[in-house]
Amino acid sequence: MAVNEERDSVRIDIERLESSIKDMMSHDSLTSPKCCIFKTPAILYRHNEKAFIPNAFSIGPLHHGCPNLKATEKIKAKYLQGLISRSGSLDTILKTLISSIMEVEKDARECYADAIDYSPEELVKILVIDGCFLIELFLKKTYLSLREEHDPIFSKSYMRQFLSHDLILLENQLPWMVLEILFDLTKDSYDENPLIILAMNFFDDTYLSYRMPPSNQVINIEDIEHFVDLFRKLSTLSSTDSHPVQSINFECIKHFVDLFRKLSTLSSTLFRKVKTSSNILLGISTIEESQETPCGWEFVPSATSLVESGVKFKRSTSQSILDVKFNDGVLEIPPFQIHEVTETVFRNLISYEQCHSYRCDRITSYAILLASLINTAKDVDILCDNKIIDNWLNPDDAAQLFNKLYLDAYVYYRYTDLSRQVNSFCQRRWPRWRRALVRNYFNTPWAILSTLAAVILLILTLVQTVYAVKK
Repeated sequence: MAVNEERDSVRIDIERLESSIKDMMSHDSLTSPKCCIFKTPAILYRHNEKAFIPNAFSIGPLHHGCPNLKATEKIKAKYLQGLISRSGSLDTILKTLISSIMEVEKDARECYADAIDYSPEELVKILVIDGCFLIELFLKKTYLSLREEHDPIFSKSYMRQFLSHDLILLENQLPWMVLEILFDLTKDSYDENPLIILAMNFFDDTYLSYRMPPSNQVINIEDIEHFVDLFRKLSTLSSTDSHPVQSINFECIKHFVDLFRKLSTLSSTLFRKVKTSSNILLGISTIEESQETPCGWEFVPSATSLVESGVKFKRSTSQSILDVKFNDGVLEIPPFQIHEVTETVFRNLISYEQCHSYRCDRITSYAILLASLINTAKDVDILCDNKIIDNWLNPDDAAQLFNKLYLDAYVYYRYTDLSRQVNSFCQRRWPRWRRALVRNYFNTPWAILSTLAAVILLILTLVQTVYAVKK
């Protein structure tokens, strides 16, 4: 009797376990296909936590309510009031904004990879306040007449520094479609610039390259998801492509990160996809991610080693920072700036590429290339002397920045052909001899003087010997 009862107990447990597993399998996929705003993976987060956490402003639901960010909620409310007060009756326009965002609340929620622990009403409130704050912020940056004498942001330099950091964080984003809806509903008659141009104007001093892309290239950008994607596209928009305005669906922008990312993919350089047995999967791929050529990858030598081998550096005129080219011993690199926010920009762009499905690893590959070129402060100085880098940091700090950026990233490396061309040039007989000569005899001023003295002494000895023979 006892044995039968035990068997019945076991059978009941199995049935309960079976029901539990079936329940798990019946759930939808972990993330929506629409998701484009992610929390940074722990494996990347651990390298520099400060590069992923907002300092003063929470944008969107992921960091909303954090104690250290509550002080700026009053600023966002003030900016909201200023924006809607110019758009008609305050009560009427506010109701319109709320009802419009409520209609897309479900779609906006699905843009976040992690579950949002806010009710629909709470999420709509966050989206409306934060979205209107960003729009008013961009308008005040472009139109000076909108700024008050004691504006809480533009009258304080440290606030701009906070925003330069906080608005490019992958976790601190609003879906681009939300911003577009709010912008269209609050746009004044004198607002001639589209939202994307206003955003560019605000981020011009956070930009990775020197020159802002032409507006006719920018306004045709499509499929933008958020600020980080916007930043990625802006950072590498190509001016050398045979089609100046590439076809990207502007209506499908997701948020700022997505817009930056899309601009960065508009490179004139075509890549081929390759395989490698490295523990970090490195290769190169085409824009269409098609043809596959199985081969390995290799780093390029540092800037110092390249100079010793006779390689010359040239500042490229390309709009895309990705358009690095090598031809006849000349390495052309588009210019870019290094400042306090550069590491934050790169880390969030790399995190976005690592998290998003079907995203090519252009920025990550670029970071690997820079890490190869820049190992020491001397490498930074060489690139600065050639007008490629505008460095606002200590040279040692700049060198360390790039050496750590791509750690723990899984990437198809996109500069394999370039690396092979450079290494092939450096392995030729004369560059090898030149490199050895420079390192052994011309690496310091004293070595140069000693070498010159030895050469002069040798010449005098030969002259003396010839004279003695003739005599």
